Amino acid sequence: MSALTTENGATPAVEEPPDTGARHKLTAVTGLAALSLDAMASVAYGPEAIVLVLAAAGGYGLGFTLPVTLAIAGLLAVLVASYRQVIAAFPDGGGSYAVARTHLGRRTSLVAAGSLVLDYVLNVAVAVTAGVAALTSAFPELYGERLWICLAVLVLITGVNLRGIVDSARAFIVPTAVFIGAILVLIVVGLFRDAPVSTAASDGHASVLADNATTVGALLLLKAFASGCSALTGVEAIANAVPSFRAPAARRAMRAEVALGALLGVMLIGLSVLISRFGLQPVEGVTVLAQLADASLGHNGAFYVIQFATTVLLALSANTSFGGLPVLLKLLARDNYLPHVFGLKADRQVHRHGVVWLAVVSAGLLVFSGGDTNTLVPLFAIGVFVGFTIAQTGMVLHWRRERGPEWMAKSLLNGLGAVLTGVSAVVVTATRFHDGAWLIVIALPVLVLAFEAVHRAYGKIGERLGVGRIPEPPHRERSLVLVPVSSLTRVTSEALTAAVSLGDEVRALTVCHPDPEDQEATEALERDWALWNPGVPLVRLRSERRSLGRPITAYVRDLGATEPGTQVTVLIPEAEPERLWQRALQNQRGAVVAHAVRRDTNAVVCRLRFRC
Repeated sequence: MSALTTENGATPAVEEPPDTGARHKLTAVTGLAALSLDAMASVAYGPEAIVLVLAAAGGYGLGFTLPVTLAIAGLLAVLVASYRQVIAAFPDGGGSYAVARTHLGRRTSLVAAGSLVLDYVLNVAVAVTAGVAALTSAFPELYGERLWICLAVLVLITGVNLRGIVDSARAFIVPTAVFIGAILVLIVVGLFRDAPVSTAASDGHASVLADNATTVGALLLLKAFASGCSALTGVEAIANAVPSFRAPAARRAMRAEVALGALLGVMLIGLSVLISRFGLQPVEGVTVLAQLADASLGHNGAFYVIQFATTVLLALSANTSFGGLPVLLKLLARDNYLPHVFGLKADRQVHRHGVVWLAVVSAGLLVFSGGDTNTLVPLFAIGVFVGFTIAQTGMVLHWRRERGPEWMAKSLLNGLGAVLTGVSAVVVTATRFHDGAWLIVIALPVLVLAFEAVHRAYGKIGERLGVGRIPEPPHRERSLVLVPVSSLTRVTSEALTAAVSLGDEVRALTVCHPDPEDQEATEALERDWALWNPGVPLVRLRSERRSLGRPITAYVRDLGATEPGTQVTVLIPEAEPERLWQRALQNQRGAVVAHAVRRDTNAVVCRLRFRC
C-alpha cells in the first residue's frame, strides 16, 4: 500500500508548510520596481542639471554635456560595482552604515546613517513636489492646490507601503515599465533623426543660454559634474534593503543593482547624445526632457505619454525611501541608536513604525516648503554623496583586510569612487550652501548627537536591568495588594475578589478631602463597608488638597519604609463601557492614580477593567 494512504485507504490531510514570509519579499524584478524609482526618475532632472550649469558658458559650454555625462556614467559604474560588493559582504542590509560600522568605527557609521536618513526623507519630499509640479505645469489651474495634492500623493504611497513592500512593488511595476520603455523609445527614435521633428514645446519661451561665452573653466565643469550627479541618488537603496529580497537575497539584490545601473547608464548617455545631436538649448518653463520628447517624437500623443509617465514616476519615486529607510532604521534600533519600536515588524513583513515616521516627517517638509520643489532641491543629494564616500572608503579597508583574489584592483576601484564622490560632496555643499545646504550641515551632526543620546540611554537602562548578566533566582516575598475605592459597587467586589486571589494581604484605600461633602460621603462609605464586611480593611487617607494620586503614593512610600521586603501591588478597578464614545463619560480617576503610582513609587500597577 502506498505510504501516502492510511489503512482504510483515505488520503491523510497534508500539513501546509509554515509561512516563512517569502511571499512578502521581493524578487529581482519587483525589487527593481520598488527600490529603483528614485534613480530612474532622476533622468528627468539629472541631464537638465548639467545643461543648466553649462549654459552659463553659452553654446560652447553645452558641447561638454556628453563628456560630463560620460564621467557621471563612469562614476555610476564604479558605484554599482562597489554596491554589488557591499551587498555580498553585508547581506543584512544597511549599505554605508553597515560598512562604516564594521570598518570605520561607530562615529563614522552614525554619520553615514544620518546622511542616509536625511537623504531618504528629502527624497520623499522632493519626489512628490517634483511630480506634482509636472502635473500643475500641464494643468495650471491646480497650482494653488499643489500642497494638498502633495499630501494626498504622500498618503497614497504610505498606504500602499503599509500593505507590504511586495504590494508596493507590484503597484509600481507598470508605471516604471512605461517610463523606462518610453525613454528608451525616445532615445532610439531620436538617434535616427537628423534634426528635431518639432520645437513646439519650447517655442515662445525665453532661452537661458549665456551670450558671447567661448571658454569653459575647470570649476564650471566640476560644478556641472556635481549637479549632474543628482542622477545617482537612489543607487544605494537596493544595498540598504537586502533583507527585503527573497532567498538567496544577496544574489537577487545584486542582479537588481546591476539592472538598475545598466538601465540608468543607458538612459543618461542616450539623452545626452540627443541633447548634443539636436543642439538643444535650455529654456524657461520647459524641461529638457520635454524638449527631447518633442524633438524625437513630435508634439503628439507620444509626447504627452512621456510627460504623464514622468509625472507619475517622479511622484512615485518616493517609494524608494519607503523601501530602504525602514530597514536602515531597524538596524539602528538593533544597535540601540533608535527606539526599539523601529525594529518591530507587522504583518506582511512591514516595518510599520519606520513607514509612518517617514510619512509624518515628509509631510512636515511638504508643509514647510508649501509644496515647492525649489525650496527643497538645494538640500537634496548632499547626504547621499556623504554616504557614497563613507561606503567606498570602508570597502577599501574591507578588501585590504580580506586579502582575497584581486583585492588590490577592488581597492583601487573603491578608492577612486571614494575620491570622486567625496569631491562631489564638497562641491555640491559649497555651491549650494547659501541656497539652504547649510541646514544639512547643521542637521547631520544634530542627528548623530541624537543617535548617541539614545545609545547612552539604552546603555544606562541595560546596566540597571543587568542585560547580559545572569540574574538572581526568583524568590517569594510577602504580597500586599492595595485597592483604591470610592463607593460600593459590583466593580469594587470584583476588584477585591481579584486582589484576594493575588496577595497575602489586601487593603482598600479611600481618599478623604476636607470638604464637608467629601467627609460625609467617606463616613457613609465606612458605615456601608462595616455592614458589608468583605473581610478587607478600609483605610482612610486624608488629603488637605484636592488630590487623588499624592495621598495614595505617600501611603505606598510609607509602606516601603515600615514594611521592607513586602511586594506592594496597587490594583485599580475601572469600568469599561461597551461603546467607545461612552468612555468620554468616565472621570479618568483610574488613569490619574496609575500615573502617580508609576511615577513616584516602585509598586506594581495593575488596572482591572470591568466590561459593562
